[in-house]
Amino acid sequence: MPQADKAQQFNTLHVKGNPVVLYNIWDAGSAKALAEAGAPAVATGSWSVAAAQGYPDGEALPRDVLTDIARRIAGAVDVPVTIDFEGGYAVDPADVATNFAALLDTGIVGVNFEDRVVGGDGLHPIAAQADRIAALRRAADAKGVPAFLNARTDLFLREKDKSRHAALIPEALERAQAYAAAGASGFFVPGLTDAEGISEICAASPLPVNVMKMGDAPDIPALSALGVGRVSFGPAPYIRAMADLADRFRTETGTQPH
Repeated sequence: MPQADKAQQFNTLHVKGNPVVLYNIWDAGSAKALAEAGAPAVATGSWSVAAAQGYPDGEALPRDVLTDIARRIAGAVDVPVTIDFEGGYAVDPADVATNFAALLDTGIVGVNFEDRVVGGDGLHPIAAQADRIAALRRAADAKGVPAFLNARTDLFLREKDKSRHAALIPEALERAQAYAAAGASGFFVPGLTDAEGISEICAASPLPVNVMKMGDAPDIPALSALGVGRVSFGPAPYIRAMADLADRFRTETGTQPH
């Protein structure tokens, strides 16, 4: 299927109240396993991809390595592929666009793109992040690919005190509006697990909302009822897979933990 058609297919999977569920993968092998198991699309998580290559999260994985992994994943499966692009490996919109154009050349059809200042403090100002998203959209348009730009806000993830999450919702919605106007396709709110907060975001967001299934987040049927358009799992699948590998090694070889 042509890349543009895959991108359009991926866009249509995001339906409010009937979310696409993405069980995050980290390499071509895990992508192929899930595609063969029936996944309609595959999505990487930056933490998992980096850890699988021996790197910490936060753009420590070299960009050319990420690009090669994306190419291998896209070449291994027929379903749409979306990549966690973190902050785009740059700050300046033009540089972000150049990096994204190279990633699109691998055959992927979407990215997560976060507003956290990678390697710095806090979040990019709303207008600055909107400019960066607009640059991504222009790069995709230049390639003729209706890429799904999943605009992630780290407002909730960086605030560990969940009692303060409700107070962050107005800014989150301001960001959702600005990111939508800039050309984003979805709005990702990792760290938000409160059902009332999720419902409020889903009701007011101009974009389909992505919730990460983590901690005390509602189950998938409940998230559907709240109006979520996409559910992802972040690093949890990788962590569980590696724990299972270690457990099986100890059980089947009789090795004791150090």
